[in-house]
Amino acid sequence: MTGLRVVIAEDGLIVREGVAGMLRRFGHDVVAAVGDADELVDAVGRHRPDVVVTDVRMPPGFSDEGLQAAITLRAADPELAVLVLSQYVEQTYAAELLDSGHAAGVGYLLKDRIGEVTEFVDALQAVAAGRTVVDPEVVRQLLGRRRDPLHRLTGREREVLALMAEGRSNAAIARTLVVTEAAVAKHIGSLLSKLDLPPDSDDHRRVRAVLAYLRG
Repeated sequence: MTGLRVVIAEDGLIVREGVAGMLRRFGHDVVAAVGDADELVDAVGRHRPDVVVTDVRMPPGFSDEGLQAAITLRAADPELAVLVLSQYVEQTYAAELLDSGHAAGVGYLLKDRIGEVTEFVDALQAVAAGRTVVDPEVVRQLLGRRRDPLHRLTGREREVLALMAEGRSNAAIARTLVVTEAAVAKHIGSLLSKLDLPPDSDDHRRVRAVLAYLRG
C-alpha cells in the first residue's frame, strides 16, 4: 500500500510522537498530531486524511471524547477510515464504533498493540483498505465470557469468527488454521447462517457477524 495521510489524536505527548514517528518510518504521512477531540475534528476538516488514529479517552472529560469524535467524523464521511485506541478491553466501545452506521474501514485496538509495530501498522493499513479490525485480546476475552448467539457455533466456526473479528482475509484465516480457503469459506457460510444473517454483500455480512460476536 502507498503512503497514507494520517491524523493522530492522543493527549499523551510521548505516545503521540512515538506513533507519528513509527508511521513515518513506514512511509506514511502524518499530516497532523493533536491532543484533544476538538483539535481532531478540526484537523480532519483541514487535512482530509485517509485514516484517523485516535485515543478513546481525551480532554476535557477523559471519558469517550475521542470515540464520539470518531463516530461523528464517520457519520459525516463514511469513507474515512478510523482506528480507535483504548487502554483497556471495553467491548461496549468497540460495539458502538462498529455499530455507528457503515462499519467497514474501522478498527479497535488496545494501546499495548502499538508496541507490536508490524501488527499495528498492518492493522492501520487494513482499516485504510476498508476492513474491520478488532484487537485479538478483545476477541480472546469475549470468547471466554460470551455465549448467545454464539452457542450455536462449532469450535472451528468460533475460531474462524475470532479471526474475522481481527480483520483477517479468508486466505490469512486458512494459513492460520492450516486449512484450505474452500474450507474457510464453508465455515463462514455456516456461521453466517447460524447467526441468522440474510444474504448480502460478503463484507457487510462479515461486519454484522463481528457485531454479533461483540454483542454476544
